[in-house]
Amino acid sequence: MLNFDFHNPTHIVFGKDRIADIAKLVPADAKVLILIGGASAEKTGTLAEVRQALGERSHATFSGIEPNPSFENAMQAVKQVRDGGFTFLLAVGGGSVIDATKFIAAAALFEGDPWDIVLSWGRKITKAVPFGTVLTLPATGSEMNNGGVITRRDIAAKRPFHSAKVFPQFSVLDPTKTYTLPMSQIANGVVDAFVHTIEQYLTYPANAPVQDRFAEGLLQTLVEVGPRLLSAPVPVYDDRASLMWTATLALNGLIGAGVPQDWATHMIGHELTALHNIDHARTLAIVLPSLMEERRVQKRDKLLQYGERVWGITTGTDDERITTAIEKTRAFFEQMGIPTRLKDYGLGAKDIDAVITQLEEHGMTQLSEHRDITPAVSRRILEAAL
Repeated sequence: MLNFDFHNPTHIVFGKDRIADIAKLVPADAKVLILIGGASAEKTGTLAEVRQALGERSHATFSGIEPNPSFENAMQAVKQVRDGGFTFLLAVGGGSVIDATKFIAAAALFEGDPWDIVLSWGRKITKAVPFGTVLTLPATGSEMNNGGVITRRDIAAKRPFHSAKVFPQFSVLDPTKTYTLPMSQIANGVVDAFVHTIEQYLTYPANAPVQDRFAEGLLQTLVEVGPRLLSAPVPVYDDRASLMWTATLALNGLIGAGVPQDWATHMIGHELTALHNIDHARTLAIVLPSLMEERRVQKRDKLLQYGERVWGITTGTDDERITTAIEKTRAFFEQMGIPTRLKDYGLGAKDIDAVITQLEEHGMTQLSEHRDITPAVSRRILEAAL
């Protein structure tokens, strides 16, 4: 096991009817800006619950945060925070709203060009407006970590950042708030959480059995509940709760502590989203199976372990078992209704050059746990995904 520091200060408030707890979680003298995406928070009544919980606190709402939150839109919210003197932010939504809120919280107090927050991967963040979240779409784990992703439209750049200053103070996780989600978003959430777990697990052995077993348990849970979520005629609370908590645990730092990580799937996927506006989780489903095939030598030991412990693959040669594990991964994504080929999104060989150019321009030239996924390797991965 590698050396590591682990600290996660986010207070999780989990279960039915927990939005009311905001009354005691937000400082009594706070001036609150609520941040939301579209109209769903209003239509479902979640926003009304939040406002009721805020009681007599002064508050306002910023709406319109996009599914891939943009720098340009976030800066409008930054202006509202500064002009209005807001002292606490409250994100109500999924990972996109929470990611945007993290950036807004940092940018509102940032001296200099706020884009430097992203260019420095968050290292230049020295302070941020405190904030909490009400999660309505389980997927990204942003509700319990210190990272986010922001897209800058004018240069088609989707870039990550992280800082200890942008952990949420609290996150309310009420599984019933997922009941009105379209099934496509539920499927996206399952795949997003699955890939988050894989990228912290499927590298090389590091003598970290605790982290491995945690990760395998999360993967097994997603494989078990994912299809049930899609086939249930009405939402089942326990399965929605399992998805919500699994997605949070997949990226709160616990399973990644003391182990090597490989975020190449995410970095390549980000460019596909920035260029073609494909849902984030769907880009991951395109990239991961092909990356697993390309890296079957480097990841051999963990692929065999993954195949046996997650999929129960115990017969055949090592190569046959690895091939079956990759095939089962692709089949699971397809079972969740997520296509896994570039052609499924109207993309072909001619579109790969632009992705490689973006990777090079954004410094994504030494990806993977070994830092050896070069642009040439990324090209092979994308060609295998056609």
